[in-house]
Amino acid sequence: MKNRFISALLLAVTFCLGEMHSQDISKLVYTEDTTFSSEGVRELRFRFRNLNFFRDNEYKGSLVKGYTLPGLWVLPTVSYQPLKTLKIEAGAYMLRYWGESKYPNTYYANLPGYESGDTQSAFHAVPFFRVHYAPLPGVSLVLGNIYGRNNHGLISPLYNKEMVMTSDPEAGVQFLWNTRHFNLDMWVNWESFIFQGDSQQEEFTFGVSSRIKANSPSLKDNSVHFYVPLQLLFKHQGGEINTSATERGVKTWLNAAAGFGLDIKMPFRNFTKLNIEADAAYYAQQKGSVFPFDNGYGFYGKAVADLKSFRLHAGYWQCHDFVSLMGDPLFGAVSMSNRNLVYNNPKTAFLSLEYSHQIGKGFALGVHADVYNTFAADTECTSAGEDGNPVTVYSSVPNSISFLAGIYLRTDFSFLIKRF
Repeated sequence: MKNRFISALLLAVTFCLGEMHSQDISKLVYTEDTTFSSEGVRELRFRFRNLNFFRDNEYKGSLVKGYTLPGLWVLPTVSYQPLKTLKIEAGAYMLRYWGESKYPNTYYANLPGYESGDTQSAFHAVPFFRVHYAPLPGVSLVLGNIYGRNNHGLISPLYNKEMVMTSDPEAGVQFLWNTRHFNLDMWVNWESFIFQGDSQQEEFTFGVSSRIKANSPSLKDNSVHFYVPLQLLFKHQGGEINTSATERGVKTWLNAAAGFGLDIKMPFRNFTKLNIEADAAYYAQQKGSVFPFDNGYGFYGKAVADLKSFRLHAGYWQCHDFVSLMGDPLFGAVSMSNRNLVYNNPKTAFLSLEYSHQIGKGFALGVHADVYNTFAADTECTSAGEDGNPVTVYSSVPNSISFLAGIYLRTDFSFLIKRF
């Protein structure tokens, strides 16, 4: 019943808006503009950002259990730009899921399985503070709350786009460098800070997302644009001063990806652009024994077609002993619902149809429907036997089809309070 309702809702929305010009849902809904104008010097402004979402994940198979995300987040801030190259912004990020009234008082990225004894009421709320310094054209240093999450532009096996609805704004330090032939995003996201004798572990993520561009990305200048993406995620847990922690072992993991892509200008009225990208992905458990694999790899390929009012994605993923640290749970060999269950060489094909539209200045709508086919695979499930020794059961899981759908309304506007 829920699937039929959501499908009918999505069809109604896309039918009503089908004649409008579609745009990239990632730019309109999932990401944030990193630029600021030098004309805003000595301006004190109020800015309001908000994402309303209703996302349904009908996962099938044994990799992850399905769930729904109905809710919103709001981010009201006040900013001041004392210099042409410097902007300061402060506010509060507040997350709310409809039907819930208590939230963990901690950073978390995935709803199933979070653990925290401390809670907040009404909203999950954290302070927001950002200092953005742009000394040169195309060069930025960001301290505090960085331009994170989907702004990094990581591929799905490395980062799940859904985290814009489930994680706190990233905080730490970020370096951005954009030129005609090269883009670089390098950051540290500090997720868990500890004091002397703390019972928790220190945790942070270091990332690099870059793109080498062989020519101008504008298809007005070239009929074909060629680029090379290079991406890395390094996740660490440890700490030397958490002397009372029950678990003090250092744990470090690595996800990386490299590939090539093409943007092709199409000579058709209703088929304007085709993007093709292929990436090789790598996983390593450098310290610790949390996951059953120390090394793994995968292949990710996708094609994206702009078709009049819609954008059609098609892709394929296969891997061997790969653990997706922060990526889509369907793109890994370890089950998220049963950590003792692993897949041998899993393969997944997917198809996604999306629509997004800028309703007006500061307001955007996004709709998508996805189908993921996880092919039949052999599995291993290891658990402790009666004598305490590990026992491994070998079996297989059948082909499974997962359906994902969502509708989003993004708000981002500001107004001048005073000019000094």
